[in-house]
Amino acid sequence: MRMVAIRTILVAAALGAVIPAAHAEVRILASPGGQVGPFIDLFEKVRESGERVVIDGPCLSACTLVLSMVPNDRICVTRRAVLGFHAARSIDRRGRIYAEPEASVAVLQAYPAPVRVWIVRRGGLTSRLLLLRGRELAAIYPRCR
Repeated sequence: MRMVAIRTILVAAALGAVIPAAHAEVRILASPGGQVGPFIDLFEKVRESGERVVIDGPCLSACTLVLSMVPNDRICVTRRAVLGFHAARSIDRRGRIYAEPEASVAVLQAYPAPVRVWIVRRGGLTSRLLLLRGRELAAIYPRCR
């Protein structure tokens, strides 16, 4: 059990301040995103654990997959929460960035309907970062207590 907890903390630290707290909640303090795979693995574990997710700071890019993977009733946001969305992309060995339109469509469809509507009303997933925060975010997800 201790190795699982240590592994979870190490994975969380590698993902940028996604911190598990006493098996009751996972608190996202600041995540710039990154490669999709580790986020999928982490949020699968969170979903299976039954833990609540507290978004308490920036959750950008791949971090927003939490919205697709953890049930809505187990996600809450603080006043510091910011969700950042953009189109899917990949980077080759030379550092060149490529659009991934099929992946962008799949990701958009996986988001909960209110988030999807919000994104579409702002032009959809593009290379530009869309930030959902404040009252608009609180209209979709409850404030944490």
